[in-house]
Amino acid sequence: MNHSSKCLNCDYEINHNYCSNCGQKTAIHRITFNHFVSHDLLHGLFHLEKGMLYTAKEVLTRPGKAALDYIEGKRIRYYNVFYFILILIGVNLFLSGYYDKFYEYYISKFPEHVSIIQTKLDKFMNDNAKIIIFSIVPVLALNGFILFRKRKLNLSEHFIIAAFTFLGILLIVTANNILSFFAFVKHLDFISDVSDFISIIAIFTLATISYYQTFKEFYKKRSFVIRVFMFATLLMIELLVFAIFLIGYSTNWFTSDFTY
Repeated sequence: MNHSSKCLNCDYEINHNYCSNCGQKTAIHRITFNHFVSHDLLHGLFHLEKGMLYTAKEVLTRPGKAALDYIEGKRIRYYNVFYFILILIGVNLFLSGYYDKFYEYYISKFPEHVSIIQTKLDKFMNDNAKIIIFSIVPVLALNGFILFRKRKLNLSEHFIIAAFTFLGILLIVTANNILSFFAFVKHLDFISDVSDFISIIAIFTLATISYYQTFKEFYKKRSFVIRVFMFATLLMIELLVFAIFLIGYSTNWFTSDFTY
């Protein structure tokens, strides 16, 4: 074990167990196989899972309150929400690819034009996962910023509320995509249909709970319901525009050659 009066990471003067400048421990072990496995690897995996599981539980059970806790500075227990979103997008793209393969194998092949469109959509989603995050979350944030002003949160704080809400929605979508594989299991295919129905209700309920927990002290119920309705309407319009763009991209609306 190595003790030093200066941080080995940033060369800052230290007199406690952690560097006050960069946060590194002052007691540094030499890396050995036993220490690597027992401490670095297992310890890191445990805390990663713990942070992710805690964050998942919070965004599913108390998304609005969790977002407010994070805004107020209670952040150490939460896994990075945007990293989590990226991971879930990757998982869902993976599941989507295998669902298509199962569909072709067990049910029927997609028509050629549908297959081409699906391939282009998958490629677009793969290539632009980060862009999708930084478009959906800001849209939710801007809608909330416009409609819920009384709490006097700035736009960046609305980003956090939107991110926590969107993460909860993605967790529901992921669970639904996993259950969708029951469509290929005889006598259990009804589970897929039930899951689709429940997930739609769950997504709307989670989004409503998230914003209700965040702003319930600042609006009467009637006023809040009107704002939720306006929020949903705005979001539907925005999603419609995005869907039109995707359809245009996948069917070459924007790249057609015009001849005269």
